[in-house]
Amino acid sequence: MSTEEPVSAALRDAKARARSSHYTVGTLQSDPDGTVWLECSCGTVLRNGPTWTLDEHVRLHRAEAKYLELSASAPPGIPRLIELARG
Repeated sequence: MSTEEPVSAALRDAKARARSSHYTVGTLQSDPDGTVWLECSCGTVLRNGPTWTLDEHVRLHRAEAKYLELSASAPPGIPRLIELARG
């Protein structure tokens, strides 16, 4: 018998919503100043900067989207690092 519990449907659905709402669209664009960018399906422009790569921005954006979806779907009372205001 396994001691692992399956992920709840609410959290599984939250992860799926984050994946399906935040994917890159179009082709890689390049500005004259060397900035490269692409758009996320949510409308955010993801770009490199003076101290980060485009890949880092894409990964951070996806991680934030996943965090927000999971946080909104987490059961009340679950111990948290950051207390989330619920409305």
